[in-house]
Amino acid sequence: MFNALATFALLIGLSLPVSAQEGGLTVELNKLEDGETGSCRAFFLFRNETGMSFAGFEMSLAILDTSGVIGQLLSIDAAPLPVARTTLKLFEIPETTCGGIGEILLHEMTACQPQNAEEMDCFEILTLDSKAAASLVK
Repeated sequence: MFNALATFALLIGLSLPVSAQEGGLTVELNKLEDGETGSCRAFFLFRNETGMSFAGFEMSLAILDTSGVIGQLLSIDAAPLPVARTTLKLFEIPETTCGGIGEILLHEMTACQPQNAEEMDCFEILTLDSKAAASLVK
């Protein structure tokens, strides 16, 4: 009985993709802070638990106001993202006050390239979170 259970557990572990075995990549909107020039500073934390570093990691974000209307698109480049690290990145959202942002939508992953590897689809390993008043969603 024990051997059958051990074999079953091993087979399940081997059938999972590497990203699921290692963990994922969490993008957290940690804080929004009004800038001095009418812009909003967005503080993002990238928690890379995938087992691989990323040489390329770019996202296209849609900034929605508190009524749910898209105000602008913003491209951000968060690379490099080292393996087993949490990285802080700060991005300016121009001509937008933080109080006017209701939601930030991950519109598209324009680049997701592990170090020394081919581009990949990061959506399956990506988790989004927000500690700010605005939500971060797929």
